[in-house]
Amino acid sequence: MKVKILTYLLFMIIFNSCKDEDSGMDAKEEEPQIVLEPQEPKLVWSDEFDVDGLPDYTKWTFDVGGHGFGNRELQYYTEKNLENVRIENGVLIIEALKKDFEGNQYTSGKIWTKDRRSWSTGRIEARIKLPSGKGTWPAFWMLPQKTNFSWPLDGEIDIMEHVGYAPDSIYGTIHTQAYNHTIGTQKGGKIGIKDVEKDFHIYAIEWTNKGIDWYVDDEKYYSLPTEKTYEKWPFSTNSYFVILNLAVGGTWGGAQGVDTDIWPQKMEVDYVRVYQ
Repeated sequence: MKVKILTYLLFMIIFNSCKDEDSGMDAKEEEPQIVLEPQEPKLVWSDEFDVDGLPDYTKWTFDVGGHGFGNRELQYYTEKNLENVRIENGVLIIEALKKDFEGNQYTSGKIWTKDRRSWSTGRIEARIKLPSGKGTWPAFWMLPQKTNFSWPLDGEIDIMEHVGYAPDSIYGTIHTQAYNHTIGTQKGGKIGIKDVEKDFHIYAIEWTNKGIDWYVDDEKYYSLPTEKTYEKWPFSTNSYFVILNLAVGGTWGGAQGVDTDIWPQKMEVDYVRVYQ
């Protein structure tokens, strides 16, 4: 009987010892958590305007004409005319002059990346100092590289617009078939900035699959979410090129008249950059 008891106790000691060893083997060390840092957007295109003269023709071309551009504008946009568009001391200058030309009372400049580069998402920004006075209408904006329909069905993105009679206001807007100024349904926001005609500021959009955000000096002032139909949101289908121009007068820029004594006026651009 004693032998049986001793045998049983020995068995239990060995069994429990093996069990403890097994449980130790089964215990797993906690695996470290891998945290992925959000990737910083990379600079994919820029113009720093470092070389004096005309803009780089591999990046920019000119929109030319004096037909009012659908807005009853008063200027004639010239081509490769240093009076109107030039780079000086690291800054792009677009200058509007009171000068009769081709039946128009003013000349100015309009350049774009059409047929050079276009984008469908990203952060698009420019550092700009704006002109002043009633009748000035500078803009930094985007149109579709390929057009299936007439404006505004394929969309327009206004990154920055300014009109001289409202000197402290900056506007960001979209135009589509459903939302556009001709029927009073355009969608946009504005922000008050006191010194846009004296100092440079950074105007930008951040455009993703979720929508578009508008910024001045990294302060977000307006947002629009993506919509599902082409009539409301063609921006998910098309790619868009960048435009810089200084208009004179027009349905908006000249809504309170054009001061004939303020010319010439300049729009100055330190750089344009695109990040993705």
